[in-house]
Amino acid sequence: MELLDEARKLTIYTAYNTNVDAIVYLNSELIQKLIDEMGAEAVRRRMEEYPRQIEEPLDFVARLVHALKTGKPMAVPLVNEELHSWFDSHFTYDVERMGGQAGIIANLLANLDFRKVLVYTPHLAKKQAQMFVKRPNLFYPVVEDGYLTLKHPHEAYRENDPIKVNRIFEFRAGTKFKLGSESIEVPFSGRFIVSARFESIRIYTKEKLKKFLPVIGETSDGAILSGYQGIKLRYSDGKDANYYLRGAKEDIMLLKRRKNLKVHLEFASIQSRELRKKVIYNLFPLVDSVGMDESEIAHVLNALGYSKLSDRIFTYNRIEDTVLGGKILIDEMNLEVLQIHTIYYIMYITHADNPLSEEELTQSLELATTLAAARASLGEITSPEDVKVGMKVPYNERGEYVKLRFEEAKRKLRTKEYKVVIIPTRLVKNPVSTVGLGDTISAGAFTSYLALLKKKKAL
Repeated sequence: MELLDEARKLTIYTAYNTNVDAIVYLNSELIQKLIDEMGAEAVRRRMEEYPRQIEEPLDFVARLVHALKTGKPMAVPLVNEELHSWFDSHFTYDVERMGGQAGIIANLLANLDFRKVLVYTPHLAKKQAQMFVKRPNLFYPVVEDGYLTLKHPHEAYRENDPIKVNRIFEFRAGTKFKLGSESIEVPFSGRFIVSARFESIRIYTKEKLKKFLPVIGETSDGAILSGYQGIKLRYSDGKDANYYLRGAKEDIMLLKRRKNLKVHLEFASIQSRELRKKVIYNLFPLVDSVGMDESEIAHVLNALGYSKLSDRIFTYNRIEDTVLGGKILIDEMNLEVLQIHTIYYIMYITHADNPLSEEELTQSLELATTLAAARASLGEITSPEDVKVGMKVPYNERGEYVKLRFEEAKRKLRTKEYKVVIIPTRLVKNPVSTVGLGDTISAGAFTSYLALLKKKKAL
């Protein structure tokens, strides 16, 4: 793909969140063993209490059995750091791989042979460093003797850094087990995620590196920032979300100090409405581009006070409501471009004076969905050649319907002052993996958008 070749000439900086995804494929025997160890009655009682976070093993088993019984995918935060050893002694992980948006995007762009990929995460334990691909174009910024040096993440790890491990328990429909006298059969396949939410994991740039952010910004073509969903409202050491968001704002301004570096913020679901508002109002006005899915735009609109429109998006998922929400967002937050990805379509919304034509914006989205289709088909993109696999994947069966609804939406809404482009997604029927598909779409869209701007000399 010609556009990918252009994008691969770029240097991209990405930060902050990385973790290890440790995956366990559950079977009847393993589930039964856990219930027997805790005691069926104790598990049943704790299930009724429905713990919102995992502080001890019984909380985990109770929420896991609840997820298995309903067959619904769930994620519950693990707040007790000491439980690392309990999990590691009870489970053999079938797969361990890179997790976290910054880590996934860095590996993807490095494997696609981008000119240079700089990845920064404040915590880089040895196990985390080993999750990065061994590519000569991938670097981690390190300050040595007062100078900025770039090393491969494999050489840059720090022995005592904390590590964030998200444990993913995959379950299959039809799995059977007993809870005391009750026989349970799992109704649907899904996954139960134990997401580490420890105080030791923070989102920030270390002071020594901070002063070099203008240099990194000057030598990069774009930055992709993510992980703000990991910020807590309050910490036991007296720091709070405002403290870390002030630091995040400084980082963006430092990256842009020497040139108008284009910055993309990849938004992820934030449960706390208070924190969501803080992230939106503090960071959106400073960045050029934001990527999110349709449930996330509904959450954002709700936080901005558009609760009726937010409810409509949640309830009906109509294209015209998403377009209207997107228009509000780019106007109120002064964004250059908003990218929304859903299972059936991807959309760009920009102002009418954007340097790129609607045809060029469409090309950018085409590359994004092709990359995601390649990743879904193969599980991982390991070279630029893999993109050919994505090109063979057909557009989803609702493609024509999407186009029709989009034309209707454009007639209903005033879109003269905007460029709104939508394309159906290439949808893989039985994906090898669904992890990181949104990140792949956003990274593909933003980097190809930059490449097209560069071609037009607008970057």
